[in-house]
Amino acid sequence: MIRSLGEFFSRIARRYLPDAFIFALILTILTFVLGMAVEGAGFIEMAVYFGEGIWSFLIFSMQMVLILVTGSALATSKPVHRSLKSIARAAKTPSQAIVTATLAMIVGCWINWGFGLIAGALIARELSRSVKGVHYPLLVASAYSGFIVWHAGFSGSIPLKIAGSDEIMARFGNGEAVPTSDTIFAWQNLLLVLVFLVTIPLINRLMAPAGSNDETGAETECPPGERKGEGPRDQGAPTPAEWKGENPRGQGVPTPAERLERSWILSMLAGGLCTVYIVRYFAGGGGIGLNIVNLIFLALGIILHATPISYVRAVNDAIRTCGGIVLQFPFYAGIMGMMINSGLAVTLSQAFVNISGQRTFPFFTYLSAGVVNFFVPSGGGQWAVQGPVIIPAAKVLGVPYSSAAMAIAWGDAWTNLVQPFWALPLLAVAGLKIRDIMGYTAVVLIFSGIITSLFMILLF
Repeated sequence: MIRSLGEFFSRIARRYLPDAFIFALILTILTFVLGMAVEGAGFIEMAVYFGEGIWSFLIFSMQMVLILVTGSALATSKPVHRSLKSIARAAKTPSQAIVTATLAMIVGCWINWGFGLIAGALIARELSRSVKGVHYPLLVASAYSGFIVWHAGFSGSIPLKIAGSDEIMARFGNGEAVPTSDTIFAWQNLLLVLVFLVTIPLINRLMAPAGSNDETGAETECPPGERKGEGPRDQGAPTPAEWKGENPRGQGVPTPAERLERSWILSMLAGGLCTVYIVRYFAGGGGIGLNIVNLIFLALGIILHATPISYVRAVNDAIRTCGGIVLQFPFYAGIMGMMINSGLAVTLSQAFVNISGQRTFPFFTYLSAGVVNFFVPSGGGQWAVQGPVIIPAAKVLGVPYSSAAMAIAWGDAWTNLVQPFWALPLLAVAGLKIRDIMGYTAVVLIFSGIITSLFMILLF
């Protein structure tokens, strides 16, 4: 039954789902129309909300570009590439490859979503090369399905915000801080993560098409653009001759410029400088965030590529995959601007609150967060929209703030499975389009939605 569901949704997605950019444009138009129809905002007002919001993701967009570029460049270094191959070799069959990709993403994203998103994608690529006959779109979809736990882990935006000094909790929650022992490390939350750790790999495994490698064609058995049975194309990784500063092309004595380009001393100095800061940052109590993850990837990439020119080539190759992020993130920022400034997000959240009771409040909050996430696909942005509605309602109904906050967090993570926003970095690494994986992630969406809903009603 699960295999049939996967094949059914996959056929629909490949036939009817357009490019992720078209999805963003449709959401933009829909939000614009709803703002006028539901909130009574004028045409010019909605255009202003869109225009004022469109650049609000500039910093975040650059962070995502860097995590994609530095993560991909790091993966092409010889030591990391060998490590990824070692992990991939542990899987001997297509079923084991699917399970490995899922587990790698779940564990990685629970530790840190940025690291897990790129690491999971890179492991999926390596698995596709080392395991014969694996269904590549399903393999990538399996990896992405593990992203569902990110907001319940160490880098979850909402639980980390309310654990410290948070403006929303100060205004609507009596200034109460909610410790991570009541959110990330609450037994209900950990149990739900454990359930997904066990069941989602099984669901993905059961979706594997019977009797065929890939119903879309043999060329997708490995990442597009790569020959079967081979690793990534040469992306500038240095040869032993280059490490020693020699001219590898037999063109005589290297020029001073060429010697600098191949100087391992420069790479070690630059990487060492970054490393000193990283060590001091964590020694001073700093936490894991996008900026520090990017710096770690940058430092490791520079050091492990051994020469500056090798790293430059790797980055130049990786940066070609960033088009989706650069093009689409401004539109999602504009959508968020329209949702927040028109009041549409608050109206939507309030509608779910109005039909809630004490027992059903976490469940309906979870559903509302899943819907809002389509239009505001940012954990911090979603808390800014829903927090001022959900926290006062939780106070009136006697629902713990921790339960209300984690309901938003899980709802935000849930519909990411069919929202292209967060899939863009992974798809860029994998070389696929959203239509290639969304049929399979839709099945995981249904399964995880049922399980999480039961948890929200019975345990949160």
